[in-house]
Amino acid sequence: MPTPPEDHTGARIRRLRVLRHLTQMGLAERAHVSYSLVAKVEQGATPATPAFIGAVARALSVSTADITGQPYVDELRTDQLDGLINPVREALDVYDLGADPDIQPRSLADLDTAAEQLCSTIRETNIKKAATELPSLIYEVTTAAYLTPSDDMWRVLASTYRSAYDIATKLGYADLATTALDRLEWAAVRASDAVLSSLRQYLRGLAYLRAAQYRTGKRLIGVGLASIGQADASLPRDVVTGQLHLGAAILAARDQREDDATGHLSEAERIAERTGPAERVLWVSFGPTNVRIHRVSALTELNQYGEACTAAQSIQLGALPPSRIGHHHADVARAQLWAGKPDAAYASLRRARAAAPQQTRYHPMVRQTMEGLASHYRNVPDNFSNYAAWLGM
Repeated sequence: MPTPPEDHTGARIRRLRVLRHLTQMGLAERAHVSYSLVAKVEQGATPATPAFIGAVARALSVSTADITGQPYVDELRTDQLDGLINPVREALDVYDLGADPDIQPRSLADLDTAAEQLCSTIRETNIKKAATELPSLIYEVTTAAYLTPSDDMWRVLASTYRSAYDIATKLGYADLATTALDRLEWAAVRASDAVLSSLRQYLRGLAYLRAAQYRTGKRLIGVGLASIGQADASLPRDVVTGQLHLGAAILAARDQREDDATGHLSEAERIAERTGPAERVLWVSFGPTNVRIHRVSALTELNQYGEACTAAQSIQLGALPPSRIGHHHADVARAQLWAGKPDAAYASLRRARAAAPQQTRYHPMVRQTMEGLASHYRNVPDNFSNYAAWLGM
């Protein structure tokens, strides 16, 4: 199943390189990668790793989304998701307008339940349903926060902003995700909640990871760890502290700082031993299993693909939400591809789709792995072309 020449990662890199009047050698020197790797990626003969995409994006002064092709507009239109983005954007823009006189909000308890259910819907990867319901809930909670302000009500509003971030990120709208995080901080300050502010720094760190700005991401995680020290002792504080260490571990691994990655993983593991499974606390899926999942991710980022595959074999996913399960299978598929196990990688991609179809369809790492598999297979497995067509490749 050959990838269409105008629509794969390497082709985008080639077009951007030409626009910058660079040769393949010139790009390789700027990005501090090998010339042969640039050539193979542009030809579609070798998949682009996230680290490679990040290095090339910095060298070309473009966003990583320019290289991955996000957002995938044609597929979003097919799934009727593209029309759900602007209502979310508009709802985020009324944060400072006060109470809407045409809205009679429900009680705090009812709004909290609705916000929690929305978080659950996103973790089940029913993105279309969540994106449809979110704008009206933001309007309602915004009005309630102005009419009956309290720390708890501001926390509920912060939760709706967090859901906006999650949806925007999963669908590839980085600008909207940034706006949502700014709103999250605005609400967290009004709730006087250092845990929520630190969670926002964790999410910002992930955004900078995706943008390949590892130094800034590391600084954000450091700010989050310092901020959360101001919070009272609680399970949410421990959960976010642990998750900050997991974020720091992946940033360090992507930046090839193995000792730092190992140290953060060890600290997260220590915290997880105390918290136990806490997947629904602030919906970050923290716990011992998530630490093991991040260890697999870190090994993959460190190019230790065989070790990553071995570590993945012992993980029991248990009751983790579908979004976390799907992401893990996609991550494992990447490690298996680079470890020379294409059949296992394709099987993992199928598991990712089964666990979290809407998330998997819009995940750039899945598409990059499929590009790599296309170059590996001489005889395409059954349904491989169907899978690629489902992705829009």
